[in-house]
Amino acid sequence: MTHDDHGDDRSAPAEPVLLNLSAPARRSLVADLVRPDGSSPTPVDVDIPDPDLTAFLAGIAHADHGFVARTTSGPRALAVVAGTVAALCGEDIPTALTTPDLPFLKSLKPAAIEATRTVLLAIETPDEQAITEALRVLGH
Repeated sequence: MTHDDHGDDRSAPAEPVLLNLSAPARRSLVADLVRPDGSSPTPVDVDIPDPDLTAFLAGIAHADHGFVARTTSGPRALAVVAGTVAALCGEDIPTALTTPDLPFLKSLKPAAIEATRTVLLAIETPDEQAITEALRVLGH
């Protein structure tokens, strides 16, 4: 006999329901990426020679933490985004720095965007407008 068969109107205790409360994956590679100068205590200057930046990106892609880039150059900001993606994908980082593949970057799926943004946390700059404008080519 079940509980209902006894005529008792009390409800059985509810079972816990597990919910996934993680944030949904980002759908934009560049939304909220640009921050004002001085936002981070330890930004990484990415206005360094390409071989040095290539080595840095290759290493940070496998680290357990991300980084905040600092630049004053719109093209360099775009290069850093492309280089970070290349590092995560095992692609040619130097080529990504000099010739970002815009169609590829714009076609990234939300999981790839999220992975990129866990490595490249932000781009800090004294000229937010110029950097935002340069990154607009990656907007959806």
